[in-house]
Amino acid sequence: MGWLYMQSLKGYSGPRQYLDAQFTFTKPELTSRVLRSALVGMNVYYAAIEHIRHETNERMVFAAVCLVRYNPRDREGYIFGYKDMDETVGPNEANCPEAILDLLTPTEYPYAKAWRARCRENAAARRALSRKPSPRPGQTIVFDQALSFRDGRSFDRFEVVANSRSHRTVLFRAMDTGGLYRIRNVKKLTYRLIDPG
Repeated sequence: MGWLYMQSLKGYSGPRQYLDAQFTFTKPELTSRVLRSALVGMNVYYAAIEHIRHETNERMVFAAVCLVRYNPRDREGYIFGYKDMDETVGPNEANCPEAILDLLTPTEYPYAKAWRARCRENAAARRALSRKPSPRPGQTIVFDQALSFRDGRSFDRFEVVANSRSHRTVLFRAMDTGGLYRIRNVKKLTYRLIDPG
């Protein structure tokens, strides 16, 4: 299915609330209800959706995944768009929160099984990164492999210094030259930290 764009959220407070409402309904043969949902990074919506078939009382909980574009200041007025799919098509987006995955009923669909496994692996990787110590001002950081920068230089050892423009980030001073560098996604790199002493 393609993208669906609209000029309003039809009274809902945000994209997540709008999508929750779209997946919650009752038909003569079926009741659909969102058990839990999340909007990750404001661009991917994940939900555990319960379907109960009235005739057989059969219950199934599956994952819905929607790509989301939300721009309240869109020049053309199309502030919200989404593209919906479910786990059986094996979506590329695989950062579904574990609290949603835990609600899903067993499936026989191979793409859904593979997608659930990728989501679990990604969640484990995120947990491992969050436990990894963050560089703090005053420490020395030594990377397993030298990092190359736009100025053509490469270094593997830096002093961690406070960033005067942002209390949430640090800068890295090359031990050899004294130059200051930013290193994005530093926790994804392999390093060891040495405390001042």
